[in-house]
This record gives sequence, structure tokens and C-alpha cells, in this order.
Amino acid sequence: MNGKQLKNSILQWAIQGKLVPQDPNDEPASVLLEKIRTEKARLIKEGKIKKDKNESFIFRGDDNSYYEKFIATGEVKCIDEEIPFEIPSSWEWTRIGNIFNHTSGKQQSSSNKNGGTPEKFITTSNLYWGYFVLDNVKVMNFTEEESKNCSATKGDLLVCEGGAGYGRSAIWNEDYDICLQNHVHRLRPLVDGTCEYVYYFIYLQKESNNLASVGTAMPGLSANRLKRLLVPLPPIAEQNRITKKLKEVFLVVEKYNKVQDELNLLNSSLNDILKKSILQEAIQGKLVPQIAEEGTAQELLEQIQQEKSQLIKEGKLKKSALTDSVIYKGDDNKYYERINGQIVEIELPFEYPNSWAVLRLKDICQLIDGEKRNGKGVCLDAKYLRGKSSATIVEKGKFVYAGDNIILVDGENSGEVFTVPQDGYMGSTFKQLWLSSVMWKPYVSAFILFYKEELRNSKRGAAIPHLNKELFYNLLIGIPPLFEQQRIAHQINNLFQLIK
Repeated sequence: MNGKQLKNSILQWAIQGKLVPQDPNDEPASVLLEKIRTEKARLIKEGKIKKDKNESFIFRGDDNSYYEKFIATGEVKCIDEEIPFEIPSSWEWTRIGNIFNHTSGKQQSSSNKNGGTPEKFITTSNLYWGYFVLDNVKVMNFTEEESKNCSATKGDLLVCEGGAGYGRSAIWNEDYDICLQNHVHRLRPLVDGTCEYVYYFIYLQKESNNLASVGTAMPGLSANRLKRLLVPLPPIAEQNRITKKLKEVFLVVEKYNKVQDELNLLNSSLNDILKKSILQEAIQGKLVPQIAEEGTAQELLEQIQQEKSQLIKEGKLKKSALTDSVIYKGDDNKYYERINGQIVEIELPFEYPNSWAVLRLKDICQLIDGEKRNGKGVCLDAKYLRGKSSATIVEKGKFVYAGDNIILVDGENSGEVFTVPQDGYMGSTFKQLWLSSVMWKPYVSAFILFYKEELRNSKRGAAIPHLNKELFYNLLIGIPPLFEQQRIAHQINNLFQLIK
């Protein structure tokens, strides 16, 4: 369980009355609701707030079912389906609109520039979970009446209406009033002490995806949706105990979350290091033992040359792919490379088993463009190939066939190799990767994966990482006998499964 999940679990215990014990000496929530109704009636009578036509109260009938009675009409309906869990006997179910006076701010538009006095006002960009950012507060004209009706005073709970941050809430605790934009809800408590508990309740509803208004194109929290939220209301004294306990516990949760993040990062780093070590052992011939009966890799070299010669005749590879390069170990135990008759001493990155051969990667791999073709087909981009998006259709591009190998040459994951699942057009960030059929593809893929970072970061200062073709081609690769390639790839897969 991560810190966020733990925090939400604690909040769920809190709103179900399981976080702190109930005190029989607490004044029950039913008395609190009566005080709220009395205060609301007084404010309506004095003309300070408008009468709420949807005001209601919730009670439990003799049949143990929950009912809601609407004061304006006298209508009563059963709401058992809305009640998510049982609450302590001293608590009450109610709607947020019944315990707060709700209003919204003023709409920001070009027609609002004239009339009134310039006033600072809060938008959703100033309102975050539990705090405000006030260094970019805007100014708009407000009349005296608008300033009175569209502003927050100390102790008000403000809630974002729309956008990605809908539901974000914070209590305005400044000693001065501030005006509001219309996309900010203002919940003014009718009695002191209810805002903090309701703030935590709203946070949990957002985390649980229970806030968004239905039937709207964009996600948001409408006034009706907010006011109709069903809230389990504890006695004021218990609300205070709950919020105090939450603050104490969340300090510990934050420490837990930080440690968990550090542990996750450490585990991820360790996994990367372990995988890199496994790959390094593999390409040095140290991951599996050599078996004399499997012979040597020398016979593979002839087969590779024959295959490339045939493909060049068929026009499927360029003549440059058939290089006259031989790497061998001299009598002095040093390694040499003969290129077009010239011999140069080279340094190998590792010592390889005697049964292995050494080649350049270009001797077994070639980066080529796909076949240019017009006509509708699947776009084989990286997201689709990783199974993270649906296929899109394009009408032209570089065509590749099911079973072909392609490699990313641009972007953060350049060097990643895919096998094409179906005929289609590869994305512009890909090259087709010809791989000799004499080689075992998973072994070569593991080799490329080992060098992926070095190849990807080779162009310093580039805005987008790019696979360096020259470095790619010139990498020295140890070639085991074919059966050993297969055993190596199988062992890599087994070990990777253990450290997922």
C-alpha cells in the first residue's frame, strides 16, 4: 500500500466513525442540525440569504430505512440506495447544501470591465488542496452588491468547480475578504466548526471519483452536484477530534510516503542494475556454460556471408552490407581486424569463450527504410506496439510486413526493438532492422538492450535522443554457437521474470 492509498483508507475510517471513539457526552449531530436550521431561518428572515427550495432533512423510519423529506413540498422519499455505509448513532446523514450557504463568484468576461471598482479575485488557478497561491491574483471590476455576494470571508470553504482540478478545496483563513470568479464555489458554514471535516470529506470523494457531475461533456462539479453530496455528519466535538487525529496521522503518512517513494526508486534502480549485470554476463559468455558438443561459431560466419550475398543479389540489402572484415586472435594473444586487406590491432570490451567468434554489429544487422507504399494500413507507432493505444489508419508511408523487426531510432526509448505483429506502416521514428536469420533474435536483442543507453545518449546537446547509426554498426558483438545463443536468451528471460 502506497502513501496515497493509506491516506485514503484513513479518511474512509474517519467518515465512517472508526478513526476516533465516540463520546456519549458529545452533543449529538441531530442537535447540530437543528442549530443550523434555526440559524438558516434567522438569516432568511433578515434577508441575508435566500430560501433554499431544495432544503431537506434525512431521518430513519420505524422500518430502519432512510428517508429524505423536502421542506418546501413536504415530499418524502426513501434513499436507502444512496446510503453507502452505517454510521454511529450520534451521527446524522445530511446534504452539504443543508449545512452551508452556497454561492459562486462573478463571471469573468469582457462585458464586466465597466462599472464597479477594481477588486482582486480568486480563480481556480489560485485554489489548491488545502492552500492558496496568491502571487498571481487577477483584478476585475465588482459593484458593491457583487463584492458582497461574490466574495469569501475568513472561515469559508472554497471549492473548484471545473477543469482537471475540480473539487480542489481550501479554507479561506486570511483576515481580509476576497472576491471570487464564478468557477469557484463558496461554502459558508451556518455554524462554526464544520469546514475542516467537510474539506477532508470532499478530498476523499474526489480521490474515490465520486464528485464529477454526470451528463456533462467536461468533468466538473456543478453547484447542484456539490449541494446534493450526502455527507455523514458527526457531532461537532467528534469532528474536532477527527480533524486533529487526521493531522497527526497524516504527518506520519507523509514520512511513510517519502520512505516508500525512496524504496520504490531504490528497487527500480536495483532492478535496472541487476538487469544490466545479467545482460553483461550474457554477452560475455558467463551466463550459461559452454558445451563442447555444440561446436563453435565459425560455421555461422560462413552462413551469414552467404545469406547477405543472396539478399544483395535480390536487391534486399545494399552492397555496403557485405564488408570484408575479419576479427581474429593472434599468436601474441592480441586481437586484430583485417579490413579490405589491411590489418589493425583492436581492443575488445570483454574476453570471450574460445568457441565464440567476434563481429561488428553491422555484419549481422542492417538499418534500412521500409518499402514505400500508398494505400490504407495500420500505423505501427510505439504506443500501439507496446499495447497502450488502439491502431490508427494511415494512407501511405514505409511499409513493413508481419514478422519484420523494427527499431526506434528517435526519442527517449531509441534502441528499442519490436517484432511487427501485422502488416502496416511503421512510424517515422523507426527503421527496419534486418537481422541475419542465422542469428537467434532474442540474443541479439539482449545485446542491443545492453548498449541502449550508450547509443541513445551519443549525440550530446541534441534536443531529442537519437540512435547513432555509426556507433550502432561498429559495436563489437560476441557470437556464440546457435544453441548457446538460445540457451542464453532463455536464461535471460528466466532471470528477468524473477526481478520484475
